[in-house]
Formats: sequence, C-alpha cells, structure tokens
Amino acid sequence: MFRIGLGKDSHKIVIHKEKVKKPLTLGGIVVDEYIEVIANSDGDMIIHSLCNALNTAIGKGSFDVYAGPLCKKGIEDSKEYLSIAYAQITKAGYKINNISISLEAGKPPLERHCSRIVESLSSLLSLDKVRIGISIMSGNGLTSFSEGKGIRCTSIVSLMRI
Repeated sequence: MFRIGLGKDSHKIVIHKEKVKKPLTLGGIVVDEYIEVIANSDGDMIIHSLCNALNTAIGKGSFDVYAGPLCKKGIEDSKEYLSIAYAQITKAGYKINNISISLEAGKPPLERHCSRIVESLSSLLSLDKVRIGISIMSGNGLTSFSEGKGIRCTSIVSLMRI
C-alpha cells in the first residue's frame, strides 16, 4: 500500500544590504544571509511544505498543530518540526518513497543551492538523494513570488508501507 501527500508553504522575503536575524533557509540550510524571511519560525518553506505533505499523506492536518506551540516555546528550527512529521509516518507504518519539491521565486536565484538542499534533506530523512527532486520556476512576473517579494513551495511525497 502507498500514500501520497501534498503540502504548500510561502513566506514574504525582504532583501537587505546587511546580514539579517532570520536569513533565508531552505531545506535546513542557510541559502542567503542577506534575505530576511518574514515568519514566526525560521520560515523554511521547503521543510514546512514537506511537513504538511507528510501529515496529509497519513490523514492528518497542518503541521502547525505541533509547530505553532513549539514556536511559542522558542523552538524555531524547522528541522525539529520535520523530525516530528517523520516520526509520525514511521509510527503509522510508512516510509518515504520519494519527494518532489517545486519552488517559485523570482529572486534570489536558487538553482545553485539545489544539491546542498538535497544533501540536507537526504540526511534529515534518511533518504537516498535520487529520491528527492527539486524544480525551480521564476513565474515569469505573473505573481508576487515571481516579482521577488516572497517564495512559494509545493511538495509532494509518496509513502510506502514498511
């Protein structure tokens, strides 16, 4: 038996000339120290969308059920949220088969970070790197994301029975 989950997340970003307190973090790695993410947590859109995808694949709702209270306690590292989502799918008797991630961002250019993001996610989820795909689109000026005002992430996961 297999399951599929879909997750989305987006955050506003602001580009600065100096290093910021909440730098752009994607997939557990800091991508740009001069881009501020407007979020309660570290604002890692990839991990947030993955948490939602993992949750929905096993019939649960938004990851904010556990991330919100943790964030209020000062736990802002999204890798902590991902470990909870990962533990839930394992407890339900599933493992990740593959992950597909799609990012929409006009700025900054993200392609050069894909291999580091895949490496990070592979480590965090004990998943072979060839089972993680990332596509990036500019949006061609059609949305606020493509204008560089934010980043949107959509993730799809497939799970299989352990």
